[in-house]
Amino acid sequence: MKMRALILIVDDDQPHRSMLRTVLRGWGYAVEEADDGTTAVSLVREHAFDAVLTDVRMAHMDGMTTLRQIRAWNPAIPVLIMTAWSSVESAVEALRLGAYDYLTKPLDFDVLRLSLERALDHTRLATENQELRRRLTQQDSPIIGHSQAIRELVEMVETVAPTEATVLISGESGTGKELVARAIQSASLRRDKPFVTINCAALAENLLESELFGHEKGAFTGADRRREGRFVQADRGTLFLDEIGEMPLSLQAKLLRVLQQGEVQRVGSDEPLTVDVRVLVATNRVLAEEVAAGRFREDLFYRLNVIGLEVPPLRARQEDIPLLAAAFLERHAAANRKALKGFTPQAMDALLRYSWPGNVRELENAVERAVILTTSDYVTERVLPLTVQNAPPALQRGLSSLGSMSLEDVEKRAIEATLRETDANKSEAARRLGITRATLHSKLKKYGLEG
Repeated sequence: MKMRALILIVDDDQPHRSMLRTVLRGWGYAVEEADDGTTAVSLVREHAFDAVLTDVRMAHMDGMTTLRQIRAWNPAIPVLIMTAWSSVESAVEALRLGAYDYLTKPLDFDVLRLSLERALDHTRLATENQELRRRLTQQDSPIIGHSQAIRELVEMVETVAPTEATVLISGESGTGKELVARAIQSASLRRDKPFVTINCAALAENLLESELFGHEKGAFTGADRRREGRFVQADRGTLFLDEIGEMPLSLQAKLLRVLQQGEVQRVGSDEPLTVDVRVLVATNRVLAEEVAAGRFREDLFYRLNVIGLEVPPLRARQEDIPLLAAAFLERHAAANRKALKGFTPQAMDALLRYSWPGNVRELENAVERAVILTTSDYVTERVLPLTVQNAPPALQRGLSSLGSMSLEDVEKRAIEATLRETDANKSEAARRLGITRATLHSKLKKYGLEG
C-alpha cells in the first residue's frame, strides 16, 4: 500500500489549523498538528515529516525561529511559511533562512496545493533515489539513470555487449560515452580481458600512430626501444578509441586495415602482427557530416557504424539529475572523508533549473565542488557554482519576451510551449510545469487546448 505524505501544520490559531487539516486530508495527505513552534520542533525530531506548513506569528516560538531550528535539525525537510502580515522584507528573510515557499493569508488553496506538491517532490525523489541506488548496486551496468532515454540505452548496451560488433557511440561532450563503452566491455565475453583506451584528439599524428600500432627501435628520433601499440596491448580484449572524428585521414586508412584484416604493423616494420581486438569508438561529431565534408573516410564510417548508440544530453534526461547528483555526492563525500546526508530542497531546485551545457561531467564537477565547500550535513544552494545558483527557471528562459501579457495568457503560453517541447506528452509536460497531471487537464480544458 502506498504511504501518504505526512504534513505537520504549525499554527496557534485553532480554527485555521482545523481548516487546513480538513483541506490537506481532503487532498490525501496525512496530517499532524502543533499549536506552537516549540512543540513543532520536538515533533520534527521524533517523526519523519515530508513537509512542514507553519504560521509566522505564534506565541512561545515564532515561525522564523521554528524554521531556523527545523533546518538546523534537518534542512532537507521543506518548510512552507504562512503569514497574514505580508511584506517583501519578511518574505526575503524567510527565503534567506531556507523556507521552501512563502504564502500569504488568506491562503489561495490552488497556490498552496501546487507549492506542497512541488515541495513533496523532493521527499519523494529522496525515497525513490534510495531505492534506485540500491537496485543499481545490484546491477553490473555503471550507467546511472531511470529516464526512458537511459532505459533504452541500457537495453541496447545489454543487447550488443555479448556480440563482437564494432560500436559507434555518439553524443555531446560530457555525456558519458566512455562510461557506455566500459558498460559494453563489462557485459561482454571479453570482460576479463584488457580494456585499453586512447583519445585520438590528444596526440599529434605521428605520436598517435605510434601509440596505436607501436614502433620499432630507431623508427624515428627518440625511439630508443621497441614499443608495443595499444592494439597489441588490447589483444583478446577491447580497444576504446575516443574522439575518433579527430583522427587524421592517413591513420584512418591504417585503422580500416586493422578492422578488416585483424593485422597491425609497427612504425618502422614490414612485419604484420595478428591481433584479436574488439573496437569501440566514440565521437561528439556527426560523422556522416564529416564524411560529406571529406574529413572522414566513408568506408571507415560504415565499418565503424555497425551498431550506433546515441548517449542523450543531460537536458533530455532531467529526471536523472537527482539520482546522478546523489551518486556523485556519495562518491566525492567518501573521497573527501565527509559524512553528508544529501541536498537541501533549494539546492536540488537549482540543479534541476540549470541547463547543464557540459552535461554529466559538469554536474559531477559542480557536486564535487559543493562537497568540498560544504561544512554542514547537507549541500545548500550557496556552495553550488554561481552559474547554477543564478539559472532562471526553464519557463522563464522560454517566456522572457512576453512583455505585459496577462497572467492567464502567460500560463496558457507556458502550457502550449511545454506541450510542444514534450511532443504532447502530458505526464512529462505536467512534470516540467511543476503541476499534477489532473491540474494540467483542468487547465487544458480551461484554455481550450484539449485535443
